[in-house]
Amino acid sequence: MNAPERPVPVISSSPLAELAWDNAFGRLDGQFYTRLAPTPLPEPYLVAGASAAAELIGLDFEALGRADVIGPLAGCVVVAGTDPLAAVYSGHQFGVYVPQLGDGRALLLGGVRGVDGSVWELQLKGAGKTPYSRMGDGRAVLRSSIREFLCSEAMHGLGIPTTRALSIMGSDYPVFRENVETAAVVTRMAPSFLRFGSFEYFFWRSEHGLLAQLADYVIDGFFPHCREAGDGPARYLALLREVARRTARLIAQWQGVGFCHGVMNSDNMSILGLTIDYGPFGFIDGFDAGHVCNHSDEHGRYAYGQQPAVAHWNLHCLGQALIPLTEDVEATQAALDIYKDEYALAIDEVMRAKLGLATAEPGDEALIEQLIGLLHANRTDWTLFWRSLATLPAAADAAAGDAVVRTLFADRAAFDAWAVDYRARLAREGGLDAGRRARMNRANPKYVLRNHLAEVAIRKASGDGGEPRDFSEVERLLRVLARPYDEQPEFDDYAKAPPEWAGRLSLSCSS
Repeated sequence: MNAPERPVPVISSSPLAELAWDNAFGRLDGQFYTRLAPTPLPEPYLVAGASAAAELIGLDFEALGRADVIGPLAGCVVVAGTDPLAAVYSGHQFGVYVPQLGDGRALLLGGVRGVDGSVWELQLKGAGKTPYSRMGDGRAVLRSSIREFLCSEAMHGLGIPTTRALSIMGSDYPVFRENVETAAVVTRMAPSFLRFGSFEYFFWRSEHGLLAQLADYVIDGFFPHCREAGDGPARYLALLREVARRTARLIAQWQGVGFCHGVMNSDNMSILGLTIDYGPFGFIDGFDAGHVCNHSDEHGRYAYGQQPAVAHWNLHCLGQALIPLTEDVEATQAALDIYKDEYALAIDEVMRAKLGLATAEPGDEALIEQLIGLLHANRTDWTLFWRSLATLPAAADAAAGDAVVRTLFADRAAFDAWAVDYRARLAREGGLDAGRRARMNRANPKYVLRNHLAEVAIRKASGDGGEPRDFSEVERLLRVLARPYDEQPEFDDYAKAPPEWAGRLSLSCSS
């Protein structure tokens, strides 16, 4: 597809030019992408950077504030060694197949070989129109960029597979959404940004040779063990099994921390099993199994409780796309069915860890289901409950010690009844001692990126109410969320229940 002409300067004098660029995806057939330069962001400035992400690629964190780094990461210049391109893909959006999507506001600069030898692709989100922008303007706003930046690094802190975020570059350039906002570019990092929809695109176009080329690229670059399954269809079935397993484990981890993606379209599902494309996401406050974090999702397709089933549905979209390579519908279905068993194992592991259980017993599933029903009926704060559970005294007669957990429930008698069974279960493993409490705290975060915390940071960074722009809250949240399982008493306010006004926050696909 033809790219718009953009006379953007190329520079070689930048710390970014000194990185070990390795543009493997750009060496594939040109039908996988369109090469084009970014659209410069006028008068850019650094909003925030992540030192942990910079360290991965051997970039000096302090360099993010230099003009010769701000410019390239805002799309104002192109660094020698990079190879900007927008990838094409399709996908099922809210269950409906859309034949052509693609990077409508993102440009892949290329891959950088990191300090440990692994390659990280760098992508500018908000870098301007591409041939895949459809009716969009190709821009991202500061609001959504801050949310993606913070949540990418927060999910990593939680130990959940995710794309990473290197920096946010802002500008006073106006962008029109529901209101007039200011533009920003967030630099995302991942081993690969390929998604289920990347394969769907070539399947539905009957371009099976390109489909095989893409599958081989993923196998050779990320899952070489799949070739051990054999030649031909066997290796592609092995690929599908690997993706199914990774996806199952990812979703189980989402469910464990109460994370809602918001837009689980097949084009937003990573082939590597990463959390990708942060839009109207949210962490549940008062627990509701039917919680929908995206007000554009009018029918609740991507509600919290639906996420495991939706992920399986999306895997069927991927499986269908790979049938020209697997050459066997039944074998493809069998490969997909691994998801159900893997998810069941993964969610059991997650929930037992959260409860502090080191072993499995036949009655555990009923104990967990009863608890989930209790949390749902009482709209108990998900994060506060799990973190507080470790403080529950081992002895049933220590009523005063139960107060921290009991006060989270409107129906305290129902909690007391459940706690009797829970204590009995713990007693069969030796009780609730200091060691078990420590293990529970490693499974139950004290800090998550609640919507109101992100909103405060966004308002300060935007200069809300005519105040000067203040990026310090973004930086502070980044520090807190990097260690979500630690106590960090100086940041206890970030672990409190959300204020009343947080319930009025609304997120949509434009978020």
